[in-house]
Amino acid sequence: MFFKNMRVLVAGGTGLIGTPLSRLLLEQGARIRVASKENKPRAHPDAEFIQTDLTDYKNCLSVCRDMEYVFNLLCIKGTPEMAATRPLDMFEPMVLFNTNLARAAFQCGAKGYLYTSSVGVYQPAEILYEEDVWNKTYPSEKDWYSGWAKRMGEIQIEAYRKQHNWNTAIVRPSNVYGPLDNFNPKSALFMAYIIGRFAEKISPIITAGDGLQVRDYIHADDAARGLILAAENSAGPINLCSGRETTNREVIEILAKNSEYKPSIVYDTSKPSGDRRRVLDVSKIRSLGFEPKISLEEGIMSTLKWYKENSDTTSQRFNMFK
Repeated sequence: MFFKNMRVLVAGGTGLIGTPLSRLLLEQGARIRVASKENKPRAHPDAEFIQTDLTDYKNCLSVCRDMEYVFNLLCIKGTPEMAATRPLDMFEPMVLFNTNLARAAFQCGAKGYLYTSSVGVYQPAEILYEEDVWNKTYPSEKDWYSGWAKRMGEIQIEAYRKQHNWNTAIVRPSNVYGPLDNFNPKSALFMAYIIGRFAEKISPIITAGDGLQVRDYIHADDAARGLILAAENSAGPINLCSGRETTNREVIEILAKNSEYKPSIVYDTSKPSGDRRRVLDVSKIRSLGFEPKISLEEGIMSTLKWYKENSDTTSQRFNMFK
Protein backbone atom coordinates (compact mmCIF):
# COMPACT_ATOMS: atom_id res chain seq x y z
CA MET A 1 0.00 0.00 0.00
CA PHE A 2 1.23 3.48 -0.93
CA PHE A 3 1.29 4.96 2.58
CA LYS A 4 2.49 1.89 4.47
CA ASN A 5 5.06 2.85 7.14
CA MET A 6 4.96 6.48 5.94
CA ARG A 7 4.82 9.32 8.45
CA VAL A 8 1.74 11.31 7.48
CA LEU A 9 0.29 14.56 8.81
CA VAL A 10 -3.46 15.05 8.49
CA ALA A 11 -4.08 18.74 9.14
CA GLY A 12 -7.74 18.99 10.03
CA GLY A 13 -7.80 15.32 10.92
CA THR A 14 -10.62 15.65 13.45
CA GLY A 15 -13.15 16.93 10.92
CA LEU A 16 -15.69 15.65 8.47
CA ILE A 17 -13.21 14.21 5.93
CA GLY A 18 -10.11 14.13 8.09
CA THR A 19 -11.54 11.55 10.49
CA PRO A 20 -12.28 8.83 7.89
CA LEU A 21 -9.06 9.78 6.05
CA SER A 22 -7.04 9.13 9.22
CA ARG A 23 -8.75 5.77 9.65
CA LEU A 24 -8.06 4.71 6.06
CA LEU A 25 -4.41 5.77 6.25
CA LEU A 26 -3.95 3.82 9.48
CA GLU A 27 -5.49 0.79 7.79
CA GLN A 28 -2.80 1.15 5.10
CA GLY A 29 -0.15 1.03 7.81
CA ALA A 30 0.74 4.72 7.88
CA ARG A 31 1.96 6.45 11.03
CA ILE A 32 -0.44 9.33 11.54
CA ARG A 33 -0.13 12.71 13.20
CA VAL A 34 -3.33 14.75 13.46
CA ALA A 35 -3.20 18.53 13.91
CA SER A 36 -6.36 20.46 14.67
CA LYS A 37 -7.94 23.17 16.80
CA GLU A 38 -10.46 20.57 17.95
CA ASN A 39 -9.98 18.61 21.15
CA LYS A 40 -8.30 15.20 21.31
CA PRO A 41 -11.39 12.95 21.68
CA ARG A 42 -12.31 13.71 18.07
CA ALA A 43 -8.96 12.40 16.79
CA HIS A 44 -8.39 8.74 15.97
CA PRO A 45 -7.09 6.97 19.12
CA ASP A 46 -4.18 5.44 17.20
CA ALA A 47 -2.96 8.78 15.86
CA GLU A 48 -0.55 11.19 17.48
CA PHE A 49 -2.59 14.31 18.23
CA ILE A 50 -1.48 17.95 18.41
CA GLN A 51 -4.00 20.65 19.25
CA THR A 52 -2.76 23.83 17.62
CA ASP A 53 -3.56 26.92 15.56
CA LEU A 54 -2.20 26.43 12.04
CA THR A 55 -2.63 30.05 11.01
CA ASP A 56 0.71 30.50 12.86
CA TYR A 57 3.76 29.51 10.80
CA LYS A 58 5.75 28.36 13.84
CA ASN A 59 2.99 25.91 14.71
CA CYS A 60 2.97 24.65 11.13
CA LEU A 61 6.71 24.01 11.30
CA SER A 62 6.22 22.09 14.53
CA VAL A 63 3.55 19.73 13.20
CA CYS A 64 5.30 19.19 9.85
CA ARG A 65 8.62 18.17 11.39
CA ASP A 66 9.60 14.61 10.37
CA MET A 67 6.49 14.16 8.20
CA GLU A 68 6.90 12.48 4.81
CA TYR A 69 3.47 13.40 3.43
CA VAL A 70 1.03 16.16 4.40
CA PHE A 71 -2.71 16.31 3.78
CA ASN A 72 -4.18 19.81 4.12
CA LEU A 73 -7.89 19.45 4.90
CA LEU A 74 -8.16 22.81 6.63
CA CYS A 75 -11.21 24.81 5.63
CA ILE A 76 -13.80 27.20 7.01
CA LYS A 77 -17.29 26.20 5.98
CA GLY A 78 -20.21 28.56 6.30
CA THR A 79 -23.68 29.19 4.95
CA PRO A 80 -24.32 31.63 2.08
CA GLU A 81 -25.49 34.06 4.75
CA MET A 82 -22.19 33.68 6.62
CA ALA A 83 -20.29 34.24 3.38
CA ALA A 84 -22.22 37.46 2.82
CA THR A 85 -21.96 38.88 6.34
CA ARG A 86 -18.61 37.59 7.66
CA PRO A 87 -16.32 37.30 4.62
CA LEU A 88 -13.13 38.33 6.45
CA ASP A 89 -13.64 35.58 9.05
CA MET A 90 -13.63 33.07 6.19
CA PHE A 91 -10.97 34.60 3.92
CA GLU A 92 -8.10 35.59 6.20
CA PRO A 93 -7.63 32.38 8.24
CA MET A 94 -7.79 30.24 5.09
CA VAL A 95 -5.09 32.31 3.38
CA LEU A 96 -2.90 32.06 6.47
CA PHE A 97 -3.14 28.35 7.13
CA ASN A 98 -2.97 27.44 3.43
CA THR A 99 0.18 29.51 2.87
CA ASN A 100 1.91 28.63 6.13
CA LEU A 101 1.24 24.88 6.07
CA ALA A 102 2.49 24.35 2.51
CA ARG A 103 5.59 26.43 3.17
CA ALA A 104 6.32 24.56 6.40
CA ALA A 105 5.76 21.14 4.81
CA PHE A 106 8.21 21.96 2.03
CA GLN A 107 10.79 23.45 4.42
CA CYS A 108 10.56 20.35 6.63
CA GLY A 109 11.28 18.06 3.69
CA ALA A 110 7.89 16.41 3.18
CA LYS A 111 8.04 14.27 0.05
CA GLY A 112 4.43 14.98 -0.91
CA TYR A 113 1.52 17.29 -0.22
CA LEU A 114 -2.21 17.24 -0.95
CA TYR A 115 -4.19 20.46 -0.94
CA THR A 116 -7.95 20.23 -0.47
CA SER A 117 -9.51 23.01 -2.49
CA SER A 118 -13.26 23.58 -2.97
CA VAL A 119 -16.13 23.73 -5.42
CA GLY A 120 -16.20 27.40 -4.41
CA VAL A 121 -13.35 28.16 -6.84
CA TYR A 122 -15.74 27.79 -9.79
CA GLN A 123 -17.75 30.32 -11.69
CA PRO A 124 -21.40 29.19 -12.04
CA ALA A 125 -21.93 26.95 -15.08
CA GLU A 126 -24.04 23.97 -16.13
CA ILE A 127 -21.12 21.56 -15.64
CA LEU A 128 -17.95 22.49 -13.76
CA TYR A 129 -14.79 21.30 -15.55
CA GLU A 130 -11.37 21.45 -13.86
CA GLU A 131 -9.69 23.49 -16.60
CA ASP A 132 -12.38 26.20 -16.55
CA VAL A 133 -11.21 27.71 -13.26
CA TRP A 134 -8.29 29.54 -14.85
CA ASN A 135 -9.98 30.23 -18.19
CA LYS A 136 -10.81 33.89 -17.52
CA THR A 137 -13.40 33.03 -14.89
CA TYR A 138 -14.02 34.21 -11.34
CA PRO A 139 -15.49 32.51 -8.27
CA SER A 140 -19.23 32.84 -7.78
CA GLU A 141 -20.26 36.06 -6.06
CA LYS A 142 -21.84 33.84 -3.40
CA ASP A 143 -18.43 32.28 -2.66
CA TRP A 144 -16.32 35.28 -3.60
CA TYR A 145 -14.00 35.44 -0.59
CA SER A 146 -13.64 31.74 0.22
CA GLY A 147 -13.38 30.97 -3.50
CA TRP A 148 -10.46 33.36 -3.95
CA ALA A 149 -8.79 32.05 -0.78
CA LYS A 150 -8.94 28.52 -2.17
CA ARG A 151 -7.73 29.68 -5.60
CA MET A 152 -4.73 31.34 -3.95
CA GLY A 153 -3.96 28.05 -2.23
CA GLU A 154 -4.07 26.24 -5.56
CA ILE A 155 -1.73 28.78 -7.17
CA GLN A 156 0.78 28.33 -4.34
CA ILE A 157 0.79 24.54 -4.74
CA GLU A 158 1.16 24.80 -8.53
CA ALA A 159 4.10 27.18 -8.00
CA TYR A 160 5.84 24.68 -5.71
CA ARG A 161 5.27 21.93 -8.25
CA LYS A 162 6.57 24.03 -11.14
CA GLN A 163 9.64 25.51 -9.43
CA HIS A 164 10.68 22.60 -7.20
CA ASN A 165 9.04 19.60 -8.90
CA TRP A 166 7.33 18.89 -5.57
CA ASN A 167 5.03 15.86 -5.53
CA THR A 168 1.64 17.53 -4.99
CA ALA A 169 -2.05 16.92 -5.55
CA ILE A 170 -4.99 19.34 -5.64
CA VAL A 171 -8.54 18.09 -5.06
CA ARG A 172 -11.80 20.01 -5.41
CA PRO A 173 -14.51 18.17 -3.45
CA SER A 174 -18.18 18.85 -4.03
CA ASN A 175 -20.73 18.98 -1.20
CA VAL A 176 -19.34 16.56 1.38
CA TYR A 177 -21.55 15.34 4.22
CA GLY A 178 -21.58 12.70 6.94
CA PRO A 179 -20.86 12.20 10.66
CA LEU A 180 -18.84 14.92 12.40
CA ASP A 181 -20.25 17.60 10.11
CA ASN A 182 -21.26 21.00 11.48
CA PHE A 183 -24.91 20.52 12.50
CA ASN A 184 -25.29 23.91 14.18
CA PRO A 185 -28.47 25.31 12.57
CA LYS A 186 -26.99 28.82 12.56
CA SER A 187 -23.95 27.92 10.46
CA ALA A 188 -24.56 24.44 8.97
CA LEU A 189 -24.71 23.88 5.23
CA PHE A 190 -27.92 22.46 3.81
CA MET A 191 -27.33 18.71 4.18
CA ALA A 192 -26.21 18.85 7.83
CA TYR A 193 -28.87 21.46 8.61
CA ILE A 194 -31.76 19.41 7.25
CA ILE A 195 -30.54 16.16 8.85
CA GLY A 196 -30.24 17.93 12.19
CA ARG A 197 -33.75 19.40 11.91
CA PHE A 198 -35.23 15.95 11.20
CA ALA A 199 -33.25 14.36 14.04
CA GLU A 200 -34.45 16.99 16.51
CA LYS A 201 -38.03 16.78 15.21
CA ILE A 202 -38.32 20.47 14.47
CA SER A 203 -41.48 21.62 12.72
CA PRO A 204 -41.87 23.51 10.61
CA ILE A 205 -38.44 23.17 9.05
CA ILE A 206 -37.49 26.42 7.35
CA THR A 207 -34.94 26.05 4.58
CA ALA A 208 -33.30 28.69 2.40
CA GLY A 209 -34.45 28.89 -1.21
CA ASP A 210 -37.09 26.92 -3.10
CA GLY A 211 -35.37 23.53 -2.72
CA LEU A 212 -34.61 23.22 -6.42
CA GLN A 213 -30.92 24.00 -6.03
CA VAL A 214 -28.92 21.21 -7.71
CA ARG A 215 -25.90 19.75 -5.94
CA ASP A 216 -23.59 16.72 -6.09
CA TYR A 217 -23.39 15.30 -2.58
CA ILE A 218 -20.64 12.88 -1.59
CA HIS A 219 -20.29 11.02 1.71
CA ALA A 220 -17.17 11.80 3.74
CA ASP A 221 -15.96 8.18 3.63
CA ASP A 222 -16.04 8.23 -0.17
CA ALA A 223 -14.35 11.64 -0.22
CA ALA A 224 -11.55 10.28 1.98
CA ARG A 225 -10.99 7.39 -0.43
CA GLY A 226 -10.86 9.88 -3.28
CA LEU A 227 -8.21 11.96 -1.52
CA ILE A 228 -5.96 8.94 -1.06
CA LEU A 229 -6.39 8.01 -4.71
CA ALA A 230 -5.51 11.56 -5.80
CA ALA A 231 -2.44 11.58 -3.53
CA GLU A 232 -1.25 8.22 -4.88
CA ASN A 233 -1.52 9.56 -8.44
CA SER A 234 -0.26 13.11 -7.78
CA ALA A 235 -3.47 14.24 -9.43
CA GLY A 236 -4.90 17.65 -9.80
CA PRO A 237 -6.54 19.88 -9.91
CA ILE A 238 -9.23 17.20 -9.92
CA ASN A 239 -12.93 17.19 -9.04
CA LEU A 240 -14.05 14.80 -6.32
CA CYS A 241 -17.76 14.06 -6.32
CA SER A 242 -20.32 11.31 -6.76
CA GLY A 243 -21.49 12.15 -10.28
CA ARG A 244 -25.13 12.20 -9.11
CA GLU A 245 -27.24 15.34 -9.51
CA THR A 246 -29.55 15.92 -6.56
CA THR A 247 -31.96 18.71 -5.64
CA ASN A 248 -32.36 19.78 -2.05
CA ARG A 249 -36.00 18.77 -2.26
CA GLU A 250 -34.91 15.23 -3.11
CA VAL A 251 -32.80 15.13 0.08
CA ILE A 252 -35.85 16.17 2.09
CA GLU A 253 -37.96 13.52 0.34
CA ILE A 254 -35.43 10.81 1.23
CA LEU A 255 -35.55 11.83 4.88
CA ALA A 256 -39.34 12.03 4.93
CA LYS A 257 -39.76 8.67 3.21
CA ASN A 258 -37.42 6.83 5.57
CA SER A 259 -38.31 8.56 8.83
CA GLU A 260 -41.30 8.24 11.11
CA TYR A 261 -41.18 11.99 11.60
CA LYS A 262 -43.08 13.98 8.93
CA PRO A 263 -42.49 17.71 9.48
CA SER A 264 -43.90 20.53 7.44
CA ILE A 265 -41.35 22.23 5.19
CA VAL A 266 -41.20 25.97 4.55
CA TYR A 267 -39.12 27.08 1.57
CA ASP A 268 -37.98 30.62 2.35
CA THR A 269 -36.89 32.20 -0.93
CA SER A 270 -35.87 35.40 0.86
CA LYS A 271 -32.88 33.64 2.45
CA PRO A 272 -29.51 33.33 0.64
CA SER A 273 -29.31 29.86 -0.90
CA GLY A 274 -26.11 29.71 -2.94
CA ASP A 275 -25.76 29.08 -6.67
CA ARG A 276 -28.68 27.48 -8.48
CA ARG A 277 -26.61 24.62 -9.84
CA ARG A 278 -23.29 23.05 -8.83
CA VAL A 279 -22.50 19.89 -10.74
CA LEU A 280 -18.91 18.81 -11.34
CA ASP A 281 -17.51 16.78 -14.22
CA VAL A 282 -16.28 13.41 -12.93
CA SER A 283 -14.28 12.20 -15.95
CA LYS A 284 -10.83 12.66 -14.41
CA ILE A 285 -11.52 11.08 -11.03
CA ARG A 286 -13.25 8.14 -12.72
CA SER A 287 -10.24 7.67 -14.99
CA LEU A 288 -8.29 6.86 -11.80
CA GLY A 289 -10.81 4.15 -10.96
CA PHE A 290 -12.89 6.08 -8.42
CA GLU A 291 -16.54 5.24 -7.83
CA PRO A 292 -18.51 6.13 -4.69
CA LYS A 293 -19.46 3.17 -2.51
CA ILE A 294 -22.14 4.86 -0.40
CA SER A 295 -25.47 5.68 -2.04
CA LEU A 296 -27.16 8.98 -1.29
CA GLU A 297 -30.01 7.34 0.60
CA GLU A 298 -27.68 5.13 2.64
CA GLY A 299 -25.42 8.07 3.43
CA ILE A 300 -28.25 10.37 4.50
CA MET A 301 -29.92 7.82 6.74
CA SER A 302 -26.68 6.61 8.36
CA THR A 303 -25.75 10.24 9.08
CA LEU A 304 -29.18 10.84 10.60
CA LYS A 305 -28.70 7.77 12.82
CA TRP A 306 -25.21 8.94 13.84
CA TYR A 307 -26.45 12.41 14.73
CA LYS A 308 -29.31 11.05 16.86
CA GLU A 309 -26.78 8.99 18.82
CA ASN A 310 -24.14 11.72 19.10
CA SER A 311 -25.97 15.04 19.09
CA ASP A 312 -24.73 15.85 22.59
CA THR A 313 -21.10 15.84 21.37
CA THR A 314 -21.56 17.94 18.23
CA SER A 315 -21.82 21.17 20.21
CA GLN A 316 -18.27 20.59 21.50
CA ARG A 317 -16.64 21.14 18.11
CA PHE A 318 -14.48 24.21 17.54
CA ASN A 319 -16.56 27.09 16.19
CA MET A 320 -14.61 29.49 13.95
CA PHE A 321 -17.48 31.97 13.97
CA LYS A 322 -17.61 32.57 17.73
